[in-house]
Amino acid sequence: MAKKGKEKNTVNKAKHTKLLNRKKNKLRKEAALRKERLKAIVKKSQLKAE
Repeated sequence: MAKKGKEKNTVNKAKHTKLLNRKKNKLRKEAALRKERLKAIVKKSQLKAE
């Protein structure tokens, strides 16, 4: 017999997924920012060396 009523755990799973996605996006953004900063530093050092 099938369960009646509200499905169990769907709200918590949705919240968890939302939080994990937020965390992953934050990490991606930080990594991209770090990469850009590093590129800028390398470019600056190459200009000084010339």
